[in-house]
Amino acid sequence: MKGPALALAGIVLFSLLDANSKLLSGQYGVGQVVFLRYAVLVPLFLLARAARPGFGGPLRTSRPGLHAIRVACMMISAASFFLAFRQLPLAEGYLVFFTSPFMTLALAALLLREAVPRAAWFWCLVGFGGVLLAVAPKLGGGGGPLSGYLWVFLGTLAFSVTQTVNRRLRAEPGLVGVILWPGLVGLLVFGPLAWRDWMPAPPLDLFQLALNGLIAGAAVVLTAAAYRHADAARLGPYGFAALPVSVALDLALWGLWPDAATLAGGAVVVFACVMSERARRAGEAPVAARAAARP
Repeated sequence: MKGPALALAGIVLFSLLDANSKLLSGQYGVGQVVFLRYAVLVPLFLLARAARPGFGGPLRTSRPGLHAIRVACMMISAASFFLAFRQLPLAEGYLVFFTSPFMTLALAALLLREAVPRAAWFWCLVGFGGVLLAVAPKLGGGGGPLSGYLWVFLGTLAFSVTQTVNRRLRAEPGLVGVILWPGLVGLLVFGPLAWRDWMPAPPLDLFQLALNGLIAGAAVVLTAAAYRHADAARLGPYGFAALPVSVALDLALWGLWPDAATLAGGAVVVFACVMSERARRAGEAPVAARAAARP
């Protein structure tokens, strides 16, 4: 159970990261919040590497193009989720985020040329239908603005591309590619934005801004460790723990309780994700059997 335990801990930390960023979003811009996240994370990583030479893996890579794509997508997702949760309750944002497995499935078919069973495609459509079930009533009033849903959709798409690239880079171990390089690029990208919109922060806010870096780093490390102890098929369903965690945070911090449409849409999306994964694994079984039977 070590892998699932680490995955759950990472999910809780990512939810706390989004909640903390949402608390800060009312007074500080995306540049300042994300820049300070990396301004804390990068020095901590370098200190760990200085204390333990080689920590995080090798600095060189034979696939710089894929790393560049991953870093770009990580920048887009960091900014998009911040802008989305500035406008949306956490639970509604995570409902859209749960379409990521469907996007990753489609990207694997289009870019990695992986075979996807028809049943898996069907459940993808059902999952997106669940999102529409939850979101459509709110677009007419009473919910977050359309821009919030568009930002979270863009962030989810960027995250899905990141996950697809991760599958191509899974032979390269270490945390350099997921912490150091994105952190350095993040400082360069969000530094000018932070400078332009900088707001002086009182001690408590400064602590919260710095805390984002600690939470983000710990979440990435725990998630990476989880996938060293268990495969994606086993860990995938644990991602849905983010929904009850986000509901609890919405209730505790903002007094928000999800409406019936959000709960119904969430149930449809979770069920569709589970069925899509089952269909995908069922489709892989005959292929694996034929490969094992070859002389």
